[in-house]
Amino acid sequence: MPVAPAQSDTLNLNWKQLPPAPDRVGLAAPFAGVSGDALILAGGANFPSKMPWEGGQKAWHDSIYVLTEPTGAWLSGFKLSRPLAYGVSVTTREGVVCAGGADAREHFREVFLLRWVGGRVESKPLPRLPRPMANGCGARVGGTVYLAGGTGRPDATNALKVFWSLDLAAANPQWRELEPWSGPARMLAVAGVCDGDFFLFSGVELNPDPAGKPVRHYLKDAYRFTPGKGWRPICDLPRAAAAAPSPAILRQGQLLVVSGDNGKLVNFEPKSAHPGFPREVLAYDPHGDAWRELGDSPLSRACAPVVSWQGRAVIPNGEARPGYRTSEVWVLDSP
Repeated sequence: MPVAPAQSDTLNLNWKQLPPAPDRVGLAAPFAGVSGDALILAGGANFPSKMPWEGGQKAWHDSIYVLTEPTGAWLSGFKLSRPLAYGVSVTTREGVVCAGGADAREHFREVFLLRWVGGRVESKPLPRLPRPMANGCGARVGGTVYLAGGTGRPDATNALKVFWSLDLAAANPQWRELEPWSGPARMLAVAGVCDGDFFLFSGVELNPDPAGKPVRHYLKDAYRFTPGKGWRPICDLPRAAAAAPSPAILRQGQLLVVSGDNGKLVNFEPKSAHPGFPREVLAYDPHGDAWRELGDSPLSRACAPVVSWQGRAVIPNGEARPGYRTSEVWVLDSP
């Protein structure tokens, strides 16, 4: 596993914060993207009163918030058609594609487009997924949206090994089921895009234990998909980075994976004192097929989207440590 020495200064990692999202608790796994030059944050889940180990119940949200400029105030009062979280959101020229997702009872096949037009949020249905999916990852390559992995239902004991594409420029766009990567099925992986290729990093494999309960195996493997040519394995990550903000941030030809769960503190006790997820930034060089460790970011984060907005990479909300959400909105400035 080639790992080069840290050289974070050469990438000029300059972190800043935008105004926090209006939900005071913060949201895990919301949809997020850009339309009409505005940042849209929609749905998500949290524990608004008590943590799960205290008997708290997870709440699922349908609120949509809009930030029209980085120094402005969040606009609210907009709603999804249902409370929803853990789907995949991808910014396109047409708007923010929101695919799949879940609530407490089920996973969904629905896909819709969110657009910021004339001071309001418009929603338009798109073709449904081939099957229900949440906890997957995805990104856009040219005019095509790709989705990978996930789970098919809330009580799943195995992850999905699926790879789907949607060509939004087609006369009659429909989801296509493509050949998946060669490695294990996975959920909570990190997508990435560089040089017209789609990348798949890390994630979690699920298997049932003797009692039929899902057991997580944290993955470090990675794969590269070239449209028209297929998949090939690439260098493993230095550590697992499950549920790290996705897609990976593209900077100077390198793909940055920020924070994420390495699985080493899964059984940490007491849960209320969990120190959080690893903060270091991992940089993948697609040309040299090697990773660099860039030192720490200010974020301990999982289950958060990454949005490219006005030349910056925005990471809104997410899980700061198990159970605890955050309303923070972090920005990695353009180099």
